[in-house]
Amino acid sequence: MTTILPPAADPLGEALHLLRLTGTLYCRSELTAPWAIDVPALDGLMALLVVTAGEAVLEVDGEPPRTLRPRGLTLIPHGTPHRVHSGPGHPRATPLFDIPVERVSDRYELLRHGGGGALTRVTYCVLRCDHVPARRLVTQLPPVLQVDGWDDDGGWLHSTLQLIAAEATALRPGGETVLTRLADVLVVQAIRGWLDTAPEAHQGWLAALRDEHVGRALTAMHRAPEAPWSVESLAREAAMSRSAFSARFTALLGEPVMQYVTQWRMQLAHTHLQQSPEPLSQVAHRFGYASEAAFSRAFSRTFGVPPGAVRTVTDTASR
Repeated sequence: MTTILPPAADPLGEALHLLRLTGTLYCRSELTAPWAIDVPALDGLMALLVVTAGEAVLEVDGEPPRTLRPRGLTLIPHGTPHRVHSGPGHPRATPLFDIPVERVSDRYELLRHGGGGALTRVTYCVLRCDHVPARRLVTQLPPVLQVDGWDDDGGWLHSTLQLIAAEATALRPGGETVLTRLADVLVVQAIRGWLDTAPEAHQGWLAALRDEHVGRALTAMHRAPEAPWSVESLAREAAMSRSAFSARFTALLGEPVMQYVTQWRMQLAHTHLQQSPEPLSQVAHRFGYASEAAFSRAFSRTFGVPPGAVRTVTDTASR
């Protein structure tokens, strides 16, 4: 079986296209110097910081301090613990969850904190990315991504930041949805800038996506994980011999072709099980397994628990 891809298929672009974020929390902060806030680990989440007035200093362990000003944005893609403060002479950091907030809605809050001096306004977005290809892309990113608005080509950043500032201030109906979509734009643009300039963006999985041959095979498999893929069929997608494709794939990704296929299917299935009540027999077929038993064995080997256990934990947690 061979899936014909468009001649201009862009595997890396497809991964970015799938980067759809879920807004978990939006916080509009009004901070008066001196101040300092300690943000804990946000497992499975990313943080987007936009300073709309004044300035702040960001500290992430293992990274140099960064000054945050209007006209720029900062992305912390792995939910790493960090501190944000007013600069020299700041007090000891207050844990974020010890600071009282005014809750506007379930996912929108106002925070006021500090010593009464110079004002800094920060819109802080906590975001989740649930799509497997996009999550794989996010894992490749560095601890901090910072985009300087003074390098803004075409004014996209300035315009988007203006919209975010307006939405965060107005608190209009649907504001959370608008902020999520604007955050999509900012995050994708920040990642695109990193992909264009960072040497590490040309290694491993990202290098494989960029590869003229292996990238085509990955795109075909990502589009149709349920297909009966084999080394031979994926080699045809890549327009390579079986042996050459297999060697090139392993060299770029550090694992054999079919191991990657299995792991990819299992990650997709894990996410699907958490989000859908679909019967296991249908989930098995959805991800390329002829029987529920074969799917369950593969899932158990990957995660150490049967697929039903993942769904049970999720259902229990949601009640």
